[in-house]
Amino acid sequence: MWYNLGLILIGLGVLVLISWGVKDFFMTSDTPLLIRITVGAVGAGILILITIAIKDRISKAKTEDFKEVEN
Repeated sequence: MWYNLGLILIGLGVLVLISWGVKDFFMTSDTPLLIRITVGAVGAGILILITIAIKDRISKAKTEDFKEVEN
């Protein structure tokens, strides 16, 4: 239980720091618009690929048969 709580707190902290940095990156007028659009597209693509990989792994985990593994 404590292990899961620690992981959740670390994950929330990392998400807050990343979102703060991303907000500052996209809100500054010093960064050219083309660079901001490109970074946003790459970030969205990575997020889509990670989501697809997680969904695929979850669906495969539900259908895996461990016939060779003994209890």
